[in-house]
Amino acid sequence: MGKTPRCLYESDIESFLNRETESVFGVLCDQYHGDALTSTRDAWKREIELLKEVLIPWEKSDGRIVFEYDIPRLGKRIDVVVLLSGIVFCLEFKVGESVIHEADVDQVLDYALDLKNFHKFSRDKLIVPILIATKYTGSSSLIQESVYNDRIVNPLITGEDGISELISEVLSFFPGETPVDSNWIISPYSPTPTIIEAARTLYESHSVEDITRHEADEVTTDDTISFILNVINKSKTNGEKSICFVTGVPGAGKTLVGLDVAVKQTYQNTDKPSEDEGAVYLSGNGPLVAVLNEALAKDNCEKCKARGENKKLTDSRREVGKFIQIIHRYRDNMLAKIKNPVENGVLEIDPQKAVKQDASGFGEVEHVAIFDEAQRSWTHKRLSDYLKRGGTYGNKLKVPNFPMSEAAFLIWSLDQREDWATIICLVGGGQEINTGEAGISEWIRALNELFKHWKVYISPKLTETEYAEGKVNELLKHNENVVYSDRLHLAVSLRSFRAEKLSAFVHSLLAIDGNASSIYEEIKENYPIILTRDMEKARRWLHDKVRGSERTGVLITKESARYKPLGIHVLQSGDENAVHWFLDDKCDTRSSNYLEDAATEIQVQGLELDYTCLLWDADMRFEDGKWRFYKFNRNTEWGEVLPVSETKQELMKYMLNAYRVLLTRARIGMIICVPEGNSHKTASGFWEDNTRLPEYYDGTYKYLKSLGLEEI
Repeated sequence: MGKTPRCLYESDIESFLNRETESVFGVLCDQYHGDALTSTRDAWKREIELLKEVLIPWEKSDGRIVFEYDIPRLGKRIDVVVLLSGIVFCLEFKVGESVIHEADVDQVLDYALDLKNFHKFSRDKLIVPILIATKYTGSSSLIQESVYNDRIVNPLITGEDGISELISEVLSFFPGETPVDSNWIISPYSPTPTIIEAARTLYESHSVEDITRHEADEVTTDDTISFILNVINKSKTNGEKSICFVTGVPGAGKTLVGLDVAVKQTYQNTDKPSEDEGAVYLSGNGPLVAVLNEALAKDNCEKCKARGENKKLTDSRREVGKFIQIIHRYRDNMLAKIKNPVENGVLEIDPQKAVKQDASGFGEVEHVAIFDEAQRSWTHKRLSDYLKRGGTYGNKLKVPNFPMSEAAFLIWSLDQREDWATIICLVGGGQEINTGEAGISEWIRALNELFKHWKVYISPKLTETEYAEGKVNELLKHNENVVYSDRLHLAVSLRSFRAEKLSAFVHSLLAIDGNASSIYEEIKENYPIILTRDMEKARRWLHDKVRGSERTGVLITKESARYKPLGIHVLQSGDENAVHWFLDDKCDTRSSNYLEDAATEIQVQGLELDYTCLLWDADMRFEDGKWRFYKFNRNTEWGEVLPVSETKQELMKYMLNAYRVLLTRARIGMIICVPEGNSHKTASGFWEDNTRLPEYYDGTYKYLKSLGLEEI
């Protein structure tokens, strides 16, 4: 009886009924971390009083009661769990409420879904979510399991007077359930959080504990994090400069690893940042940084207010902004300190623009920098062209004849520290999606040619073809500072808890290697991939699938052009639009759940949804047994992209990778819509719309159907 690490109070029902209300209340207050607000304390008292009456009929049962059960993935607690006759009752109280709100129903359903999907000892149990608005005068009369065949009862609603009768009805409706495991309270919990949920937990608790699937032996995020922290410590102890290259399958948690290293290095098991020990997480992905920053800031602000602190959202945004930054602004901060113009192709710090500090020299950068999606760093040409005309990220500084690629300049920036530094490069394979992205080879060339004193720790997977065109071994063969370690590769997808082999299926689908059908046979039961030619059917499928606060959305490539006839608009550029799309609830028309604005690979890379619809346009078509690529020209016609030059070959690679990104954004399932096109002709015999001919889509549809995807 009392507190476990997973709740504030739990006991058998008989002991609970025989204990004084004030005694139970005292345990809740004592075990609560921090000072509970008056409203929280009042709610606890009322819940205890009510349940002491409600549970009298089951005093002699073997049932148990749990208060404030922790749901790590959601960063919340279930008000009360009652384990009775083999059934898991999730009770969410709204003390003093007389009106039922949809968001409250979603909340208790989210708890049930979380237990079903991630709580080992609940997976085969009947789970009954009940919303109790104490002043509500009605009560649910229809008790039925959801249509998803997952043993979750559709959410029930009642006021305080109907709780006991509702529980009795459920028990009589579902007799003969097998007992709940006696260790239910400490069941292994294997959540796979969205990156937004994971970042929230990290930022608030300064720990990644409980938010990745620790019970799955093959998941290696902890081992990778430990290896990186050891490299950092070694660099500090020996006064060295080091760089780690971390690889991983899509959704394996590279961003989560980067955020966790940044948190652990910055806070070092304390509540405040360690002075001059900091780490910064950097990404060139503007939407990702904006969405994470806003999610963390709002969450931080709400939690501070819940604790009675006077906290403004602008203050929370400022705090979070130090921790997660857009890489271009970080880069431009160092650019402002160099001698300009650059002489003889050599970068130097201008002492007139920077103050020399004891340990960091002129560096003025953190000891540790984590570069997410390092393969997207800019080529020398793209960066020098950008600086020749003056930047667009607030720094209008013009630097003619800039001599380095972005990768080389970022290493140079940390190399200015006179003590030690560590760079962590998080590398996605086959995910370069913008012209001017250098891939990982540019980092290696810089290390070979300019920074030979840096220690290089590298994932063996970096030698495969999807990284640096398979040239890593050749590039590194004369570098004596290289250490290979399997601990720097994340091999298991955390994103899709239902489909560990999703990334393999997507790779095979795009590679046309003949294995996609057999891989899909292995995953289709747990991870549906549905095919349709009707966008309205796709919307209906998504609306029918999504439950609680799960998110869904439509995805298209940036080269897509003919989506308006299907009632789809492209999400406008601008980070604030991505923030609304990913974070606003389903009542807001700007939310992804409205299925009106489609996001591109640029806006969703690094983020994910529960269910997605990929609208497959005529920009990439399966024809004559291979992929062929098209760009929409002059708003009138599609023109084929042919591999006649290195630039065109790169463009074809980026277009293929765009679909790779979009096919790996869904956590639970997706529907692919390949339109039928427009087969109508005018009275004079011409095509009504020659930009959407059926032949532009039919080959892709037939190929996907041949893989065994179910069609609706």
